[in-house]
Amino acid sequence: MTDPRTDPVDLSSLARPSGAFAMVAVDQREALRAMFAERHGEPVPDERLTEFKLAAVRTLTPYASAVLVDRDFALDRVIEEKATAAGCALIAAADRFLPGPGEFVADVEIDEAVDPAGYAAQGVAALKLLVIHRPDEAPEPRIAMVRRFVDRCRAAGLISIIEPVSRPPRDGRDWDWNACVLAAAEELGALGADLYKAEIPLHGEGDEAEIRRRCAHITAVVASPWVVLSSGVRHEVFPRAVGLACAAGASGFLAGRAVWRPVIGRSDVEAALRRISVPRLQELVHIVDEAVAAR
Repeated sequence: MTDPRTDPVDLSSLARPSGAFAMVAVDQREALRAMFAERHGEPVPDERLTEFKLAAVRTLTPYASAVLVDRDFALDRVIEEKATAAGCALIAAADRFLPGPGEFVADVEIDEAVDPAGYAAQGVAALKLLVIHRPDEAPEPRIAMVRRFVDRCRAAGLISIIEPVSRPPRDGRDWDWNACVLAAAEELGALGADLYKAEIPLHGEGDEAEIRRRCAHITAVVASPWVVLSSGVRHEVFPRAVGLACAAGASGFLAGRAVWRPVIGRSDVEAALRRISVPRLQELVHIVDEAVAAR
């Protein structure tokens, strides 16, 4: 079993010259299909998801420091077509999503079909693992999964990224989502992963001092640099939330919906990405560059 990493790993391949992380996620799967179905009101074939992901990679990666892609729909095509812009690192999703009642992702396991060494040889820089954190479930299985994931990444010379997300208890007990975000960081943030991807406390809304305090807690308990995700955060407030998180120790973002969700359903996806998503991404890049430079 791997002990937490004691020597810092080089994360510069995922970062901007400022040292900030400005990374785009396009690894959503059935959740993305549901977003399309909501707009189109008809069944959504796999190829529509693949084409959207490829368009997003081609259009957004000139402005991003890294992009996260899933094997299910797009990773191999992205590699084969060299769709990623020069200077933008490629992150492979190494998680297999298991659905459950009312949830697209009720459980997660390591995707054994994602071969770390094989993808490293094709230019992938990092792997990402989603981890479901429920307050009524024993921590040992998820801790063991994170440790095994970190071992697999290290053996292949890849950067390891974990993404704990808080979900309601299966037994129906009362729970506090915000408390669980911090509990997940305390439990999983010092197990050796090279980068930690966190949900934004309070979904980035409300009192600024309280958001900063909770983000500072994540900074204190996570042993690696950490970045924020955008799921659950209204895109109107995401830039502010990113700025507050970075002021309290975060080092950037790995976000998808806040950048590209308004484009879903548009007739000319690439044009809409250029018109809507690129300016959003550029604004976020400016925020994280300024925040990290100010330290």
